[in-house]
Amino acid sequence: MPACVLLPLRAFLGCTFIYAGLQKLADPNFFRRAAADSIQSQLEAAAHSSPIGSLLGPVQHVAVVVGLVVALGELVVGIATLLGLWSRLAAAVGLLLAFGFLLAVSWHSRPYYLGPDIVFCFAWTPLVLGKPGPWSVDRWLGTRARTEERLFDTNLVGVAFGTVQQICGHYDLGRCHARGGAVCEPAPCPVLGPRGARPRRLDMDLERRELLARARLAGLVALPIMVTGGLAAVIGRALNHGSSGTPTPTLGGPAASSHSSTARRPATSQVGSSASTRAGQTPPPSSPATSPPSSTGRGIAIGSASAIPVGGAATFTDPTSGGAAFVVQPRAGQFKAFSAICTHQGCTVGYSRSGNQFSCPCHGATFDAATGSVLRGPAQDPLPAINVSVRSGQVYVTG
Repeated sequence: MPACVLLPLRAFLGCTFIYAGLQKLADPNFFRRAAADSIQSQLEAAAHSSPIGSLLGPVQHVAVVVGLVVALGELVVGIATLLGLWSRLAAAVGLLLAFGFLLAVSWHSRPYYLGPDIVFCFAWTPLVLGKPGPWSVDRWLGTRARTEERLFDTNLVGVAFGTVQQICGHYDLGRCHARGGAVCEPAPCPVLGPRGARPRRLDMDLERRELLARARLAGLVALPIMVTGGLAAVIGRALNHGSSGTPTPTLGGPAASSHSSTARRPATSQVGSSASTRAGQTPPPSSPATSPPSSTGRGIAIGSASAIPVGGAATFTDPTSGGAAFVVQPRAGQFKAFSAICTHQGCTVGYSRSGNQFSCPCHGATFDAATGSVLRGPAQDPLPAINVSVRSGQVYVTG
């Protein structure tokens, strides 16, 4: 099978990983600790639901560094794959990234084939196992090294054995003079026999030349990659400056934030990578609006009703489940609360005051903020309601 059949796969994987890396770098929420779709929130959520959660826990303290490594890693892998530079190494790193996303994010996808990361894992394997294909820097560097050693590639052309007998000076009436009159046969033919192998020293010299040439070229490509990543970050923040609007207040204070990581949020995927907050959505800040929740005989107080704007919402941690939740005030004096966990795949939804709705940043499902009902799929079930009441200016979760 010709190597060119992998060109479409190589182009897709390269472009997808470049896009994923640039998207993360350009998204200010990705590095903002309080954002629902930040790398910090994703690591916290994955630590509670992933089979490698024990490994993800310690890296939460350096979440920004992890986010930068992932974003730049995807960018480098994508560009190297498109260029065909260090192609097998780039494909191996891409496979490891996809496998890590599979364990941290897509492990709970049901059925399993709906999770994209498992597909990316297997999509990288032909590039890991195969040799550098056409239109690749690796192949060009190898050809140049062999040309400098005057080891030119030869194109093999099929020739019938009868033609070989006609042009061979040793053939005579079915016998071979070069083999002492033995019967002329293709297998032991001295003309068709293999040439002597190249000295090992020459092969090592060719490998050394190719390695140095790849290293030099990789160094030249590194600077444009860093510049591209920096420009993406600057442009992304300039375009999103002031677009987040007024932050959604948080009820419950430190006690709530200590439980917020139990809400299940998906982490970044390859190829799909970080789910950016949709227009009009505002992630909850880390600063509390009121005192921590307190339990009474008539429910659990989660915060002050005055912190919830009319026609707006506030976030809190559901004391009964430990999951993220929203309490809204559609009209003055009317309070309703809903789980913030999307009923589709478990992402944490965000609140859009302009549309008075909850939106899932992962797959685009939207829910009515006043009723929790589905406005747009793929989710089919409404957000679970949480019973709340207001007494003496405090909001209580009653069941």
